[in-house]
Amino acid sequence: MNAAPADQIRLLDVQALDIRLQQLAHKRKSLPEHAEIESLTKDLTQLRDLLVAAQTEESDCGREQTKSEQDVDQVRQRAVRDQQRLDSGAASPRDLENLQRELVSLAKRQGDLEEIVLEVMERRESAQERVSELTERVSAVQGKTDDATARRDAAQGELDAEAASVTKERELIAGSVPADLLKLYDRLREKQGGVGAARLNQRRCEGCRMELDITEFNEIRAAAPDTVVRCENCSRILVRTSESGL
Repeated sequence: MNAAPADQIRLLDVQALDIRLQQLAHKRKSLPEHAEIESLTKDLTQLRDLLVAAQTEESDCGREQTKSEQDVDQVRQRAVRDQQRLDSGAASPRDLENLQRELVSLAKRQGDLEEIVLEVMERRESAQERVSELTERVSAVQGKTDDATARRDAAQGELDAEAASVTKERELIAGSVPADLLKLYDRLREKQGGVGAARLNQRRCEGCRMELDITEFNEIRAAAPDTVVRCENCSRILVRTSESGL
């Protein structure tokens, strides 16, 4: 393949821009905010799970408290009715005796139920405190997550803007390179880790950093200026410049 020396040199400009695009893409992918957001998101998920569990416990305790208070109220009402019947004396001695025994039993039952109510209230209060604490922690971590997300988005916006500018410049320069030369360059760049053309610096290929043997170097020295030469070690296009030592 043949191409004017100036077109070959322009490949180095295209290559430099492609490398910059790679760097920008890597920087975008490697922003520290990504790891920060991932860690915060995990913490947030765990805290929200704990919050849901605490809210569920508080709700369950609330229902249990209501049921226990209703049980106490029922026993209290039954005791009031029995006491009224006992006070009225409108019953046989045997019935009055049974009422007295039932009142004693109801008093004990009411005491037991009131203790249950107190125990449930304590558990509910503890759950409410836990809900309050977790709500504050969720809010704090969410705030940190929002801040990290905003910083990440801002950094990505700057990188994307630069990448768009570099892409336009790349399109402009690549448009002046012969199509067949650019096609070869793009194919080699894809195969060779993003580098398709490299400068020949003295006897060293700046693509693979290997030094050419003297025979290959002499062949390149003898080649016509418009001949597109390739590195024998890495197959990349070798661009000859004033620094090539030819």
